[in-house]
Amino acid sequence: MVDQSETKGKGLNEAGDAGSLAALVSRATRAGKGAAPVERWNPDNCGDIDMEIRADGTWFYMGTPIGRMPLVQLFSTVLRKDDDGKTYLVTPVEKVEIKVEDAPFLAVELAVSGTGESRKLTFRTNVGDVVEAGDAHPLRFVLEDDTNGLKPYLLVRGRLEALVARAVMYELVEIGEEIEVDGETMFAVRSGGAVFPIMPAAELERLSA
Repeated sequence: MVDQSETKGKGLNEAGDAGSLAALVSRATRAGKGAAPVERWNPDNCGDIDMEIRADGTWFYMGTPIGRMPLVQLFSTVLRKDDDGKTYLVTPVEKVEIKVEDAPFLAVELAVSGTGESRKLTFRTNVGDVVEAGDAHPLRFVLEDDTNGLKPYLLVRGRLEALVARAVMYELVEIGEEIEVDGETMFAVRSGGAVFPIMPAAELERLSA
């Protein structure tokens, strides 16, 4: 897709960027008006491109951060994660694989409204998506065995998730409560009428001890 021998060492903003990348930007611009209907497109797989989304939400092209947020937001509208577990930039005529270190998005802000079963948790991502957690956009929580660190994820669309930023994760923990789930007392959060277990209440007590 991109002739890296011609572009090595050049940043995305330089005039010498590969023509093929400029063409991809052009096609993404035409396709990406809001969240594009990428699930309905079945273009040819054109291989991969030297683009990566780091765990902190920063996008890189050929090892250089992409500093233009409008460009990042544009690319984010044509992202798709397929059932092969790989993430692609997709237009009606092509798809190219990119690397994702953790999740493609980062949830950077949380708004809480209501209480109890009426509570709603609305998240804003680093690329401007606004998503209310619920049955259609569930939260899941991963406990890292090596660090006991808690990593929450929010389903944004398709198979694409946002990693919840650490500061926002602390806000979630603050509003957590003990809820009976399938006969077990869980430490969990509510949103949109759904319950999202974080961990067994007994496990939380052990970690807090």
